[in-house]
Amino acid sequence: MKASVQTCQMDKRKKVFTEPELRLMVIGSIGSSPFLCTNAILGRHLFSKDTTSIPCATKFTGELAGRRVAVINGLNIYEKDICQAKKTMELKRSMCLSIPGPHALLIAFDLEKISPNDMWTPKLVMRRFGDKCICHCMVLLAYGGNPDKVKLNDKVMELIEMFGGRYHVFNKNCRDRSRSRELLQKLEQMVKSLGGDHFSNRSFRTAEDSVKKEEKKLRQEKELETEKVWTELEKQYNREGLNRQKEAYNIAVGEEIRARAEVDNDWLRVSRARGLGMGFCAGVGMGVLVGAVAGAGMMVLYGIIGGAVGGAAGGAAQVAIKHMDDRVAPPARLNFNSIFINRFFSASPRPGEG
Repeated sequence: MKASVQTCQMDKRKKVFTEPELRLMVIGSIGSSPFLCTNAILGRHLFSKDTTSIPCATKFTGELAGRRVAVINGLNIYEKDICQAKKTMELKRSMCLSIPGPHALLIAFDLEKISPNDMWTPKLVMRRFGDKCICHCMVLLAYGGNPDKVKLNDKVMELIEMFGGRYHVFNKNCRDRSRSRELLQKLEQMVKSLGGDHFSNRSFRTAEDSVKKEEKKLRQEKELETEKVWTELEKQYNREGLNRQKEAYNIAVGEEIRARAEVDNDWLRVSRARGLGMGFCAGVGMGVLVGAVAGAGMMVLYGIIGGAVGGAAGGAAQVAIKHMDDRVAPPARLNFNSIFINRFFSASPRPGEG
């Protein structure tokens, strides 16, 4: 851990912190604490108090003490009911949602339910993101009472020290915004001490490249639709109004394209395909094993049958995952051009409108 702290110190003053949006990735070991954390940061009931797991990575935006923030939630580290292929894909999706990288990794715990397993969380987080991620970590402790009256025991302090000594206690009631300013100051101070830089590694750079590539493809697909919108705008607005409408359209389309690219791109599609392949290979292995018991002549037959069954199971799992993704996907999946046209062109043109 000392090596990580030394690296943090050497990276100071690398650049000035100028990004308008703080990207915060919330990581939990088990239970509801990471979702309560997101509620507390944004001051909204985005997750119910009983939420202990989510089917896929999510991203919400809002404000923390007047500062624009994006909060990304992934799967809990000790999630038991999701296969490894799905876990890997959702880790990648959470990276895509936070490109070019999070300014802070918020490690959430329930202060009243910290277990011996939680003491392994630092090693598991570093296994996911690398040793240098500790520089960007801050422990968030969910508490049901008054955070100002909390007394931390030695075990909790030991856990906090393993994450660089940075922590914040927040109220589980998201309506309590009394400590929001303090949390923002702690986050900004941590980012400033790192030279204003966000966290990144090879995986985050791969995520960024894949999202940008997908964005470029989506923009090309929308060229014809954009031309049609331009034509309609030119019929309805004078020059000043036209420029404003074009700017609004470009911003909204850009946001829609970015949101779509973050949740569906080649990097994630390859991960889905690997899930199908893993099902097939596991089926072949099990089929050969059963065939070996029945006799050498049956190994090939059972291997083929097992591969088909395993592949079908893997495929069914991926279809289920895709169906689940569609149900929880962000509004960005909507066709923005249809919404835009309905909004701006449903009324009859008003000459000279600007």
